Amino acid sequence: MSVCADKPAALSSLSLGDYNAASCLVYGIGNAGRQDDGLGWAFIDWLEGTPLCPEAEIQRHYQLHLEDADLLRYKTRALFVDATRDPEVKRFRVERVQPKLDFSFTSHAISLPSVMATCEQCFGYLPEVHLLTIRGYEWALKQGLTAPAARNLKTAIAEIAAGE
Repeated sequence: MSVCADKPAALSSLSLGDYNAASCLVYGIGNAGRQDDGLGWAFIDWLEGTPLCPEAEIQRHYQLHLEDADLLRYKTRALFVDATRDPEVKRFRVERVQPKLDFSFTSHAISLPSVMATCEQCFGYLPEVHLLTIRGYEWALKQGLTAPAARNLKTAIAEIAAGE
């Protein structure tokens, strides 16, 4: 399933209320010191300030790690939130992620499908995983989101929180 902001009616299948359990994970990826790369963390900041998922495990990291496969094995559902430069993503996109080993496991930044495939291979288990990507524009060494990225974050939050 892939949901784009241009098709908000389909978002009813993703509800933050579905993540309000200790067996769920909401994981923000990014770096608030690199402008729009901080979108994942900004989403987590917003979530921590709301009563929507008080039971979920909330994490924020600069990047995914191979060890995140061990984190996933204890979860039934996980939502990862990250910035994207993909021009095909107009504002944000929500998609169900499938496991796939790729060569990123040997590089500086491992992919989410590789983390999932590692979890499945090592532990014989895989939770339901979704990825929320929010369109960003600038990645300079500077604090704060650009105005267009902040609008995209606000739109994503409004659409996802509306399912509550």
